Amino acid sequence: MSLIEEIIRPDVREMSAYPVPDSNGFLKLDAMENPFPLPEKLKTRLGNVLAEVALNRYPVPSYRSLKAKIRQHMGIPDGYDVVLGNGSDELISIIALACARKDKPAKILAPVPSFVMYALSAQFAGMEFVGVPLKADLTLDLDAMLAAIEKERPAIVYLANPHNPTGTLFTDNEIVSIIRAMENIGLVISDEAYQPFAEASFMDRLPEFPNLLVMRTVSKLGLAGIRLGYMSAQPELLAEFDKVRPPYNVNVLTEATAEFAMDHIDVFNKQAEVIRSEREKLAVALKKLPGIEVFPSRANFLTIRLQNADQVFEKLVSHKVLIKNIGKMHTLLANCLRITVSSPDENKVFLDRFSACIQ
Repeated sequence: MSLIEEIIRPDVREMSAYPVPDSNGFLKLDAMENPFPLPEKLKTRLGNVLAEVALNRYPVPSYRSLKAKIRQHMGIPDGYDVVLGNGSDELISIIALACARKDKPAKILAPVPSFVMYALSAQFAGMEFVGVPLKADLTLDLDAMLAAIEKERPAIVYLANPHNPTGTLFTDNEIVSIIRAMENIGLVISDEAYQPFAEASFMDRLPEFPNLLVMRTVSKLGLAGIRLGYMSAQPELLAEFDKVRPPYNVNVLTEATAEFAMDHIDVFNKQAEVIRSEREKLAVALKKLPGIEVFPSRANFLTIRLQNADQVFEKLVSHKVLIKNIGKMHTLLANCLRITVSSPDENKVFLDRFSACIQ
């Protein structure tokens, strides 16, 4: 037996690392990134701020100043705090580690197809993941969700809202029904990574539901490179998750950049407004093309279905356009592609090349 076979878990040995394609030289529309850079004036000011950061010192582990700015600008209810993570991925891992009890089996439940980290966090923490398929039109199957909650009694239910990878926005009534079904059972997490494009949130409803946690990231807002996520819940619950968080998990450059961004949040909000407008224009244009089904989206991407999606994807790659082929993620996504909504100029380039590839 080799050293790797001796020490590495069998399920880990059978896995592949998360694939990230080389995008150098491509029109990059595969990762739901904000296409707009900072305005030049803000770049200069941010550079001056970062030049004064003490790189020789650890971060202040309370992150008091940054958390105060997030509470001020992101609609955190009075009396509620946030826990910060190195992106939402770390927060998802923290939640799983805190809930993976050794004295009784614990489960994570989510609609599927869904964000891959929900299932991976369960696997790494030794929990069982239960997926509840969406309906054929990629909307939430509420009856199936409620039945699964009753049967499985999960510790955690994830609701990505808007949903990834479909862009669907679940209704308030659907979410409340699931929160109430989980009373005295477990926690419901509203993952609002795409909230800037949805104009809908359960953040202000945290005081209504002691078993609700709201999670967000600044990545989609326009700060994907700094890797920062935050989550809020009732104070006693949030304090338990904070015990699992590594003490210096957000670096000083991320901290300083995020504080600067909070002070100029209006710039990012205006960019989100442009992306929302471009999303509708892009959807209309795609619907006019033959054989294209465009699913409703409240995120910064569009999911489409077409025949020969694999071939169209490869043609786009040959034309230096990178989108996401999600057809193999789940049977419900057969022949589906996911397209990040970009700037007006980049959206035009995409449409021109996409139109040529479907001929």
